[in-house]
Amino acid sequence: MLNREQLVAEISQEVITRLQAHLASRSHEDPARSVVPAAISPGKDGVFSTVDAAVAAAAEAQRKVAALSLEDRARMVNIIRRICEDHKHELAKRELEESGLGRLDHKIQKLEIVKNVLGVEAMRAEARTDSSGLCLIERAPWGVIGMVLPATHTVPTMASNAINVLAAGNTAIFSPHPAGAKVAAYALGLFNHEIARELKIANVITTVAEPSIRTAEEIFKHPGVALICVTGGPAVVRAASKSGKRVIAAGPGNPPVVVDETADLPAAAAAIIQGAAFDNNLLCIGEKEIFVVAGVADALKSAMRRAGAFELDAVGIQRLSEAAFQFDGPGKGCGRAHLKRDLVGKDVSVLAAAAGLRVPAGTDLLFGETREDHPFVQEEQMMPFVPVVRVPDVDAAIAAAFKAEHGYRHTAIMHSSNFENVTKMARVLNTTLFVHNAPCVASLGTGGAGYLSFSIATPTGEGITTPLTFTRERQLTLGSGGLRII
Repeated sequence: MLNREQLVAEISQEVITRLQAHLASRSHEDPARSVVPAAISPGKDGVFSTVDAAVAAAAEAQRKVAALSLEDRARMVNIIRRICEDHKHELAKRELEESGLGRLDHKIQKLEIVKNVLGVEAMRAEARTDSSGLCLIERAPWGVIGMVLPATHTVPTMASNAINVLAAGNTAIFSPHPAGAKVAAYALGLFNHEIARELKIANVITTVAEPSIRTAEEIFKHPGVALICVTGGPAVVRAASKSGKRVIAAGPGNPPVVVDETADLPAAAAAIIQGAAFDNNLLCIGEKEIFVVAGVADALKSAMRRAGAFELDAVGIQRLSEAAFQFDGPGKGCGRAHLKRDLVGKDVSVLAAAAGLRVPAGTDLLFGETREDHPFVQEEQMMPFVPVVRVPDVDAAIAAAFKAEHGYRHTAIMHSSNFENVTKMARVLNTTLFVHNAPCVASLGTGGAGYLSFSIATPTGEGITTPLTFTRERQLTLGSGGLRII
């Protein structure tokens, strides 16, 4: 005859399996969504004229999504992945034409790698057993999630977030940046149309036809929105934080690169160019400034030139700075610098023209030597120019990198063969992503061992978002006296 401990251990897995199968069916009881009316007049494929209508449609869909098996949620996820692949050229072209930011070839690549975003494979439940019974910890959905999208990569961020939230049993209302509103609505319609055709659930993700600051604020405050996820600048993060709801915030970054005297300089140069040039340096993880030990500074610059980057002299840097920044001081280049938007995400040829130069066709990146206090070093400038700062030694490089990163705790990169130096920098900067001897994109699974998301929650600490980021923990306790073998 089995004793109590053996009984609990033998049947715990069976209990877990059965309870997981019923996880979604109970989630509609969450009171956070009870205020949303069930009767709605759906718009076309998820696009509505008002926030109220969009939230109501998403709430109705959420009850159905939460009741799906993980296998059916996986079907939704795979539809989004498939559409991103099948329509990558069209969606990338639409986004570039609407926003005017970045490069077509890299926008296509962003859609190609959406397949690497984690879906239902990330979902899990945990169990603990002892003589007193069984405790099952499930991952339950929140409900309708309000999500703000950036203009820098609208469709990839929406697809990435949709995969995460749907896999977890949620639905979402998206608030795109006005510069990406048309392509967002178009892509969202594609996703919804195909999901409704295959799974008979409409409006699993929604948006408003004319997004604005006002509609974003309505989403933040809406009683039918249970959780907020913001991917954008400091202003929108601050606005979301005033909502009184939990916020998952993917905020700004200014990732520094440190190159010490032990680095493989040709490899470092190639990696820096690959990362900083990607989509004209729009990625928040992109290499934004380089601190190099003086003894190898000239060799690194030479390696960058050989790898295809173009070096600006002091005059070129000054002209580019005047085109890229507005200064509030009395003279040229004086006072605090404020980034203009004119050159953000523009091609190298546009930046070169602003500097009074022409560069060879196919040049991916500009660089040039500056002082540590230069605006290009201290500001997140999001354009294919990287300043190079010469420092006495690795300790000075790490200190300068810490200052330039501004405590965002986002991303930092180091090229070195000295693991003591690598460990020191990783601990001092304490960033969410730390990349060693690779381009920044390796941190998200492109040429590295990480996984992908276009929302990296640094201010609020969740890190690279996954389906689990958008779940609530629910604990079920079963006493041993209530367990029976069936």
